[in-house]
Amino acid sequence: MLAAGTAPAFISELATLLVASAIVAYLGHRLRLLPIVSFLIAGALIGPQALGLVRDERLIESAAEVGVILLLFSIGIEFSLAKLALIQRLIFLGGGLQVGLTVALVAGALGLAGVGWRAGVFTGFLVALSSTAIVMKLLMDRRETGTEGGESALGILIFQDLAVVAMVLFVPMLGGAGGSAWDLAVAFAKALGIVVLVLVAARRLMPPLLEAVARTCSQEIFVLAVVAICFGTAWATSLAGVSLSLGAFLAGLVVSESRFSALVFGEILPLQILFSAMFFVSVGLLLDFRFLMAHPWALLAAVGAVLLVKVLATGASLRLLGYGSATAAFSGLLLAQVGEFSFVLERTGRAVGLFPAGVENGGPQTFIATTVVLMMATPVLARFGARIRDRRGAERAAPSAAQPEPGDGGAVGELGDHVLVAGFGEAARRLVPVLDARGIPYLVLTLSPGGAREAEADRLRVLRGNYTRRHELERGKIERARLLVVADDDPETTRRVVAAARALNPDLEVVARVQGEDQIAALREAGASSVVAEEREGMARIVGRVLESYGVDPSAVRAEEELVRSAAAVAARAGDRRIRLSEAQRSTRACSHVALARPVSPSASVCVECVEAGDTWVHLRVCLTCGHVGCCDSSKNQHASRHHGAAGHPLVASLEPGEDWAWCYEDQTYL
Repeated sequence: MLAAGTAPAFISELATLLVASAIVAYLGHRLRLLPIVSFLIAGALIGPQALGLVRDERLIESAAEVGVILLLFSIGIEFSLAKLALIQRLIFLGGGLQVGLTVALVAGALGLAGVGWRAGVFTGFLVALSSTAIVMKLLMDRRETGTEGGESALGILIFQDLAVVAMVLFVPMLGGAGGSAWDLAVAFAKALGIVVLVLVAARRLMPPLLEAVARTCSQEIFVLAVVAICFGTAWATSLAGVSLSLGAFLAGLVVSESRFSALVFGEILPLQILFSAMFFVSVGLLLDFRFLMAHPWALLAAVGAVLLVKVLATGASLRLLGYGSATAAFSGLLLAQVGEFSFVLERTGRAVGLFPAGVENGGPQTFIATTVVLMMATPVLARFGARIRDRRGAERAAPSAAQPEPGDGGAVGELGDHVLVAGFGEAARRLVPVLDARGIPYLVLTLSPGGAREAEADRLRVLRGNYTRRHELERGKIERARLLVVADDDPETTRRVVAAARALNPDLEVVARVQGEDQIAALREAGASSVVAEEREGMARIVGRVLESYGVDPSAVRAEEELVRSAAAVAARAGDRRIRLSEAQRSTRACSHVALARPVSPSASVCVECVEAGDTWVHLRVCLTCGHVGCCDSSKNQHASRHHGAAGHPLVASLEPGEDWAWCYEDQTYL
C-alpha cells in the first residue's frame, strides 16, 4: 500500500508525457499539423536529449509496444481474410522485390564507398523496413486502406514483418556470432506455420466465440474478451518468432471473420488512440537535437539517400507487378521512412559488432536521427504522393475492396437524409416497417445479437454496434442523417447517445424516448429536439414525429399513429403475434413483391372499419406491409382490398386460425 500523498515513481513522468502530448497536439492542430507529427515533436521536446522531463524510456517503450499491438489489431479488423488472399501476390512477390531491391541498392552503394559487404547488407536490412504503425495510421485517417495505393503499401508491410523473423536470425550470422542457414529456414517455416494456424482458427473458432460473448450483452465482458484475443494471439505468435505487430494484425484478421467485427473495432478504438499516441511520442524521445545541430549536412545526406533508395525500390517493385506509375510513386513516398523495428534490429547488430554504414562512432546516432526525421516527414511525403497520383488520375478503388454485406447495413455509403434508429426495441419495431413501407431511408444500429438477427431475418437495414460510440454513429453516416430516433430502454444510454449525436451533427433532429418525466430535462439539456413518453402513446408519437419531419400528409400521419396505438393495444392484450412470410413463401417465383413483405403485428383483432359502420365480416386479412386488419372479399365491405387500393400495399395474409397462406393483389397469386 502507498502512503497518503505518495505516488509511484513513474506517475510523474507518465503525467508529464500525457500533458505535454495533449498541449503540443492541440497547438499542432491549430497549426494544421497532423497528430502524428505533433506527437513526434512532443517526444523530442520532453525527452532526455532536450528538456529532460521524461527519462524512463523503458516505461514509454512498453506503452508504445501496446500502442503498436492495438493499432495493428484494429487494422486487421478492417481487413479480411478474403482481401488478404486477393493480395497474396502483392505480399510475397511485391514485398520480396521491395526488400531485396532495397538491400541490394544499399549494399551496392556502400560497397562502392568502401564499406564491407556484411555492414552493407546489415544497413540494407535497416533501411528496407518501413513503419507499419505510421503508414497504416495515415491510411486509416485518410480512409485509403482500401485503395490501390493503400493495399499495395499494406502488402509490402506484411512481407516486411515476416522478413523481420529472418533478419533477426541472419544478423548474428553476419556478425560471425553463430547460426546456420538451416536454423534460418526452420525459424521461417515455424513463423509461416503459426500464421497459417491462426488463419485456420479464424474460420472455425472466432465467430461462435464472439457470438457467445456478445449474447451476454455485457460491455465489460465483451471488451475484456476482445483485449484478451488481441494480446493472446500476438503473444502466441511471438513464441514462434513472428513480430508482435504481425501477430496483432493476424488477431484482427481472426476477428474480422465474425459479424461482430465492427463492434469490436468500436470498442478497441479509444484504447488504440491512447496507446498509439504513446508510440509516436516514444519515437520522438530518441531524437538528439544536439547531434542534429552538430552534423546537419551528414544528416541531410543520409535522409536524402534513404529517401531515394526507398522510393526507387518500392516504385520499381510495384511497376514490375503491373501497377501504374502514379500508384507506384504514391506508395514509394508513403513507405519512404525507416521502420520502428529497425531500432531493435540496430541494437541486435551493435551487439555483434555491426553498425549502420559500418561507422561505429556516430553511425547509430545518424541512423536514429535519420529515422525520426523521415517519420516526421512521412505525412508531408504522403500528401505529395497523393498529389502526384491525383494529378494523373490513376488511383482507383482496389478490386478487393469490401462490398457491403446483407444484414450489415447494405450500401451504407449511399445513405443520406435518412433516419438513424438507435436500438431495436419495441418502439423501433413499430417504426421501421412504417419507414420501409413509405420509402423513407433508414438504418438501425443495435448492440443486441438477438435484435440484429431478427432485423437481418426481416431483411431490414441494420448495423451491429455500440451506438454510444462516436465511431458507430459515424458508420451510420450521422453527419448526413436528417433525424435520429433513440429507442433504447436505458435512460443513461439514451442521454449519452443524444449528447454524442448532437456533437457530431449540430443540425440533426433528435427524437428520444423516456420512461419518466424526471428524465426529460436531462435529455433536452443533452441536445434532444423532441422527448416522447414511454409505452403506447410514446411509440405512436415517435412514428408521427418522424413522418412529420419527412412532410407526410397530416391525415396520413394521424392514421399511422392510430395503427400503432391499436397494434400496441392488441399486443398488450394477447402478446405480440407477428405475422410473416415463411422462407418457402419468400423464395417463390410466382410473386414479384415478396421483398415488400415485413413481419407485422396486426393493428387490431377485429375489422375496425366494419365495427365503426355497425357491420359484420366473414374473414379477416392482415396487410404484410403495415399490419392493417380488414375484412376479406367475401365480406360486405371488402376493407382489405380497399386498403390495397388506397395504400398500394400488395400483400395480405389470412388472419384466420389454422391458415398460413398469403395473397398478392398485384400478381393475383397465392403464396
